[in-house]
Amino acid sequence: MTFRLLLFALCSWPFALQAQTGLKLQLVSEQSAIVPGKPFTVGLWIQHDRGWHTYWRFPGIVGVATEMNWSLPQGWKAGPLIHPEPERTFMFQVKAQGYDRDVMLRAEITPPVNLKPGEQVTLTGKAVWMCCGTSCHPGSMDLSLTLPVAAESQVNQKWHALLEAERVRAERTSEAWKAEASEKGNEVTLTLRPADARAALRRNQPDAEKIIVFTEDGWFDSDKPQTITLHSDGTLTIQLIKAETYLGGKPPATLRCILRHEDGWVKGESWRCLQISPRIVR
Repeated sequence: MTFRLLLFALCSWPFALQAQTGLKLQLVSEQSAIVPGKPFTVGLWIQHDRGWHTYWRFPGIVGVATEMNWSLPQGWKAGPLIHPEPERTFMFQVKAQGYDRDVMLRAEITPPVNLKPGEQVTLTGKAVWMCCGTSCHPGSMDLSLTLPVAAESQVNQKWHALLEAERVRAERTSEAWKAEASEKGNEVTLTLRPADARAALRRNQPDAEKIIVFTEDGWFDSDKPQTITLHSDGTLTIQLIKAETYLGGKPPATLRCILRHEDGWVKGESWRCLQISPRIVR
């Protein structure tokens, strides 16, 4: 049994009946009412008990991403569940991709146009997750949200503030940086070059070493060392180690990843996560 499979087994089997250990979940709406035909945002608000975490949309070599399986009335549509920017978390001593903080996931819901003001609609779905602390607890929970139908709607300021904060922190692409990737044996080399004057350069080698690279598809191992070298022109070279197991079938053509640095990547802008997907030269 591989190390990853062993950890998954340890985290799954003994605790499968412990459904809500380590967290609280709530389904919330950014709007006070449903306007016929007008899309609106619903949030999955996850509050972690101290010392517990859940996982990003790709958890790394361990863990299970949080999902939301909707059971909507006929004529309704739900967009994908959007996870905020990834953070490094630990399952025991293993580096993973998830959230220690309280986090707001979100999805866009589109109602049909034939709803009538004065009605009430209940939206339902099942949340599925894995929550880990000193032990791991896969869980699921049926959630619901009842809202009135109206010709106009007001913003719920509490949930809007939390949702907007997650939107502001979302990962982004930028033409201020040019990425290249090459692969040899089990090592992947990522080169990131400043492409114009907007690029926020790392101040020194210790500052560069604060970068965390997150995998979007599991091609490299989230737990292995990431060796970062800062060059005099601001170029960054990052050595990554391929994962022992890749579930995506044939090798990917591009290196899909997100680079996080707390000081950001573009001058004058505060977002922290740069999304890149350079072609892998083999």
